[in-house]
Amino acid sequence: MPEEYTKEQLWRLYEKLPEELKEAIFSEETADSIWNICSKHGIEGERVSEIAKYTGRVLMGLLPPNELQETLEKELQLEPEIAKKVYQEIFRFIFYPVKTSLEELYKIEMIPIAGVPVKPPVKRVTEEKPETSPEEKPERKSKGMDRYREPIE
Repeated sequence: MPEEYTKEQLWRLYEKLPEELKEAIFSEETADSIWNICSKHGIEGERVSEIAKYTGRVLMGLLPPNELQETLEKELQLEPEIAKKVYQEIFRFIFYPVKTSLEELYKIEMIPIAGVPVKPPVKRVTEEKPETSPEEKPERKSKGMDRYREPIE
């Protein structure tokens, strides 16, 4: 079972964290992500709070990220497949945005999980076509009716 800490110990650790991790710990976005992930996988009640607690432990440097899935299985009695999916989504939505700070904190390299996209999709940039001036526009062969359109009467 992971070690328990007093509030004073946790605050002392928190104060030493990089600003990015401090923001992630108390951000509404982190809380929403945890809630959405748990709802998606049918996790309710006290278990949601426990997942938030262990996610916070990772962000505070108390639980290595690669041990979160196993902790969810053991401490919350989650099925291995559910724990894996929850971990993957927590990694994607919570840990990956602060990846650099976590790597510095744990002195590790966080490698994205295979098959789990970690970056938002890249917007495609369409190449703008240069505008042609009226004199550059090709002339139609027939000055009359366009053969692809019906005549207007």
